[in-house]
Order: sequence, then structure tokens, then C-alpha cells
Amino acid sequence: MDDYDIITLDNGIRVIHKQVSNTKIVHCGFMLDIGSRDETSENQGIAHFWEHMAFKGTQKRKAFHILNRIDSVGGELNAYTTKEKIAFYASVLDSYFEKAVELLADITFDSIFPEKQIEKERNVILEEMAMYYDSPEDAIQDDFDTLVYGDHPLGMNILGTAESVKSFTRQDFKDFLEANLNTENLVFCSVGNIPLKKVERLANKYLSAVPRYSAARVRKPFVDYKPAEKVVYRNLTQAQCALGRPAYPIGHEKRLAFFMLVNILGGPGMNSRLNLALREKHGFVYSIDAGLQSYIDTGLFTVFFGTEPGQLERSIRLVKKELKRFAEKPLGVMQLHTAKEQLMGQLAMAEENNTSLMLMMAKSTLDKNYIESLEDVFANIRNITASDIQEIAIEMFDESLLSQLTFLPDN
Repeated sequence: MDDYDIITLDNGIRVIHKQVSNTKIVHCGFMLDIGSRDETSENQGIAHFWEHMAFKGTQKRKAFHILNRIDSVGGELNAYTTKEKIAFYASVLDSYFEKAVELLADITFDSIFPEKQIEKERNVILEEMAMYYDSPEDAIQDDFDTLVYGDHPLGMNILGTAESVKSFTRQDFKDFLEANLNTENLVFCSVGNIPLKKVERLANKYLSAVPRYSAARVRKPFVDYKPAEKVVYRNLTQAQCALGRPAYPIGHEKRLAFFMLVNILGGPGMNSRLNLALREKHGFVYSIDAGLQSYIDTGLFTVFFGTEPGQLERSIRLVKKELKRFAEKPLGVMQLHTAKEQLMGQLAMAEENNTSLMLMMAKSTLDKNYIESLEDVFANIRNITASDIQEIAIEMFDESLLSQLTFLPDN
């Protein structure tokens, strides 16, 4: 991507800005290369807990003042935690950009983790865990990570366990940050109709005083995958099923072609192969999705669906039949052309959302040290061949290497 600017401060923080016209809203935030995979079995869930605690008090603000500062001007303040990233971000009218930058810097670097707020937030997170557990469509995704990745940190639930969440103290948060925070591995990104000079001035005003953090964390690589099958009985009406296996990491040369293949198989389009086979033709499912999540050193290919228990085995056979079709027969000329056009359209629409664009720019900078333009991505998509797709299908859809997790009704 050529139309963005990047500034590196003396403390190592990179500031990325893309100026866009025809908008009164600016989207901005910090993204840190810290996530749940940087935890241990003893402190699992602490990255997500820290995300919550960032809003609960700083050196100069209590929780109410943090929440009210952006809400009171009609803006939105948000955050999330993934396996490899934590993000704190805001969307505001451009006239309140400075207010957003100052607040985001405050909660990111000056949280004090008040003991009373830790006690309150434990209950909030325990309720969040219960909510996900009560939603089998969500719970099976977390449990499938564990089935595939085993006792590796990527297999741990981002929310942690009830035992770990109940155990955290103020010192635990400080220790986790000390072990993982590196200012060269975090970025501040903004997208809006703001001149670069103003972004640079505010970065120097609010970010240059942040101390240089230099944690030398090394992530444990994932190795030794062994396919597994597991059946869990729960209080359900529908059966839930997850199929998948480890896949290509972010920088792998085959990742984009596989992403396109997964999109054809079970992407958001109603014309996906799995949707046509299981919903439109047989009426076995309400929804069925295939996805690819890529990390720095590995990835995860998944298929998720729910169905009436009596239709489960036939549904699984239909899914595997579709996987086998890609391996046995290359896409036709029109099929390949349509798949490329569909993916390029989806990516272009995603970039129209400036919040998503801002977060994508930040993540790409951390993961790749560059931001690829949409035109370059399109060029790479156009270069994908039918034989590329078939070779990847033969490799990734090998039935003997798929893991399977099933939730069945316990009555």
C-alpha cells in the first residue's frame, strides 16, 4: 500500500497513518503483538483479563471517566484479544482525535489494575465464560483449538479457566506485561481525514514519553500435530461438528491460494460449495462455514456446522465429499474466474470499512513489516491457477489428517 505514512518514535513505537477524504470520523488505536499464546498454563486468560482491566483505572482516571470520555462525544471505545494480538481502539469525530489519542495512550500504558476492580471484573469474565459455554456454536470453536493444538498455548482458551481467572492478582498483570511488552512490537494506527502533521504532533505529545519496553519474549512453535477425534455429550438439541487441521502460517506462499479455496468451499457467499450441498440441496443445516486462521508459525483450517443428530453422519460424509472433489478435479476456467472475482469483491468491500482497514494495517505491520496494497493482492489472486488449487486441496484435505470434534445431545 503506497498511500500511507509511517513514523518510528525514539522508543520504538511505530505510528501508521492513512489520510482519507470524505469522512468526518477518524479510527485509531494501538495493536500489541501480545496474545493468549504468550501465556502459560498457570496464567492462561491473563491477556484477555488485562484487556478488560485497561478500562478500569489509570494513574489519572477512574473507570467511569475512561468510559465517559469517548461516549460523551458520540464516539466508540473498544478492545479485543486474540491468540497473538491485543488491540485498544476508538472511533470519533475528527475534531476529537486528540482526545482519543490521549485516552488510548493512557489506558494502554498507565493502567494501575485497582484491586477492587480486579475483584469485580473476575465475575464479569466468569459470566462471559458461561455465556460462551451456553452457546455451543462458540464453545465448539474453542474446544476444537484445544483438540488440534493440545497443550500448546494456541490450544488454550483465550478466556482462560475459572481457576486461573479467580487467581489473578495485581502483581500478575504487572509480571505479564514486563515479560511481554516491547515497544518495537506495537503500533499506533489511524485512518481518517487528518493531516499527517497533526498525527505526528500528537504522537510526539502523547507517545514519545512512553518508556522503551524491551521484553525479549520467544514464542513456542507448534509442532507434532496428530489428528484426533472426540465426542462430547452436552445438554443440546442440535449436534455440533467441527472438522479441520493445522494449515499455512501468515507468510506462507500458498496461504492466499488456500484462503481462496476455503472461500469457495465455505465462505460467506450463499453460493459456497458446502452451503449448496448441505443447506440448499438437502436442508441439513441452517448455516455451515469454512475458515482459515493464520498465525506467525502455523494456521488452522476449520469447518463448523450444526444439524439434527440423525443427519450428522450423512452431513459429515457430504462435507468430506466436497473436500475430495477439489482434490480429484481441478476447477474449470469459469469456476476459477468466478472464485477470483468473488474474493476480490469481498476484500474490496472489507477495505471500505475504515475501522477494519485501520486494524488490518496495524496487524499487517506487526506480522509482515509492510502493508500490501489491494492492487497487489488482486494481482496475486489473478496469478492463482487451477493446478495451484488442486495441489493444495490434495495436501490440506487429506482425510487421514483431519481432526473431528462432535457435540451430541446427552439425552
